[in-house]
Amino acid sequence: RADAQGDNRLLAYLVADDRHAINATELRLFLQQTLPEYMLPSAFVMLDQMPLTPNGKVDRRALPAPDEVAQPDAQQYVGPRTLIEEMVAGIWAEVLGLKRVSVEANFFELGGHSLLAMQVVSRVREACGVEVAVRKLFERGTVAGLAVEVEQELRGGANEAVEAIERVRRDEEMPLSFAQQRLWLAGQMEGFSPLYNVPARIRLSGELNTEALEQSLNEIVKRHEVLRTNFVTVDGRPVQVIKGAMPSAMSKVDLSHLAQGEREVEMLRTARLEASRAFDLTKDSLLRVTLLRLSEEEHVVLLTMHHIVSDGWSLGVLVREVAALYEAFSGERPSPLAELKIQYADFAVWQRESLEGERGARLLSYWKRQLAGAPEALLLPTDRPRPAAQSFRGAVSSFLLSTELNESLKAVGAQEGATLFMTLLAAFKALLSLSTGQDSIVVGTDIAGRNRGELEKLIGFFVNQLVLLTNLDGNPSFRELLRRVRDVCLGAYTHQDLPFDKLVEELNPKRDMSRAVLFQVKMILQNAPMPPLELPRLSLTPLEIEPETAKYDLLLDMGETELGLKGAMHYSTDLFDAQTIERLLRHYESILRYVAERPDARLSDVAKQLAATDQQQRAIKEKEYEETRRSKLKNVKRKVIA
Repeated sequence: RADAQGDNRLLAYLVADDRHAINATELRLFLQQTLPEYMLPSAFVMLDQMPLTPNGKVDRRALPAPDEVAQPDAQQYVGPRTLIEEMVAGIWAEVLGLKRVSVEANFFELGGHSLLAMQVVSRVREACGVEVAVRKLFERGTVAGLAVEVEQELRGGANEAVEAIERVRRDEEMPLSFAQQRLWLAGQMEGFSPLYNVPARIRLSGELNTEALEQSLNEIVKRHEVLRTNFVTVDGRPVQVIKGAMPSAMSKVDLSHLAQGEREVEMLRTARLEASRAFDLTKDSLLRVTLLRLSEEEHVVLLTMHHIVSDGWSLGVLVREVAALYEAFSGERPSPLAELKIQYADFAVWQRESLEGERGARLLSYWKRQLAGAPEALLLPTDRPRPAAQSFRGAVSSFLLSTELNESLKAVGAQEGATLFMTLLAAFKALLSLSTGQDSIVVGTDIAGRNRGELEKLIGFFVNQLVLLTNLDGNPSFRELLRRVRDVCLGAYTHQDLPFDKLVEELNPKRDMSRAVLFQVKMILQNAPMPPLELPRLSLTPLEIEPETAKYDLLLDMGETELGLKGAMHYSTDLFDAQTIERLLRHYESILRYVAERPDARLSDVAKQLAATDQQQRAIKEKEYEETRRSKLKNVKRKVIA
């Protein structure tokens, strides 16, 4: 079942003749003798009786969440013994969406991952005023262990002081954040382009209160200054200009007069046109909303933001706030949202000031050491020569991996204290190394950049890019490679506050218009918090928008779903054909399946497995060709006889 964060957990529900005769620890030890780790339940829930449907079957929907049932097994829950443990346990419960957390429970077995770990560290900083490295959470893993680290930091008093983000005066020039400055510079060089548009479209089925929806969107624009900000040049420098709060009318287009088939065609055409319409950063509203009316109870909302004012996390904030406001305004009640203490512009000022002096120098020194000796480029074999300049034309190829494989990969990672992202990245780096023959593999990734609690409720462009360099020399086993990737990731998370754009500025690599700077291949795992799409008396369905652009040679986008691990490979069509990408994805899936069963296999063993995969694929193709040829011959014979 899904937990509060939307992550699926395997649970066991039991009824015993004597509830006190069964011990969850003993059950787990018993099952370990016959089941692989990924099939072991994360919790055992004892019930007096199973809830049944009228037909006498188990009513799975009525089964309670683990924290809703008082469990007799005292070993399952150990309460906090100190004030620090109580504070840390409360933070974990809040972040993981649980009612309570045992001080001996493992963070990652409870559904934690890197992004949630950042939130824990952020809340510890707010509550105690100390900076605990995220690496410590990975190493310790439990409330009790992290509490020890917090206590040591409190006693040591050697923490690096990072001042809180405060509101700044609005009557002075407001600088851009480093990430915003990069997009602004791109706009100066390339002109206004839809490349950095962030589009979304949602189908609304049911009774829509159009006035309440428009009022909700206007309230969000009023609430978040960044959505009414433009970017202009003053004395050669870009500055933010924040407009006053004013209604931004939602565009409305009525397609209900068209036949049903024509309505869908026109809806798709309008959606593509809206997503491809560029923003003028100097004067346009950087949030556009269009409501398409298909019928009285069928609408589609087209929402487009420029990346300079938003990111993936921001979409979650927007959805959550629209839901709260729409419900209130539909009932003619005031906004239930608390006033924001700071705005994005305050963060931009704080970010620049916080990186001045020793802290910025220390972060930069780490990244310079980490990337010393990195290759200038990843030399992927391409179907065509690389053009002199990127056109950003692209396509996407999607795939799905089973939930069983997903759980198995999590289990392999857990044995090395690694997250699912680290495990997927290790396999991806193995694939890239075998494809290029290079030992030093650089892959970029995104990190939310919201490692302070006051940033979690803001809309804005906070996401930072990390450059992850891993050495694969020495024919390591996958387990050893995973340890190397884990160490690189933890170091990067600890030093994530140096903006990618500041790193590029300081390293000043040789510019090449034909490829992205510092890395040409990227991988991300979608785990930003996204609340369910729910509005009163409405059914909401997100509609996929298949991009036709590619900022990198390859971008592997992964995400967990109820059906399993969903993946999408975005690729440059200047360089690759669809068949090449399909082969690459077959190899990636083959590696994942192989190392899930044989984590001690070496890279040379993985290479043999890929060769076998290709041979099997050729045999399938030859069989299909032969069957097609025979079918055609039979058809010819029938025609001749006729």
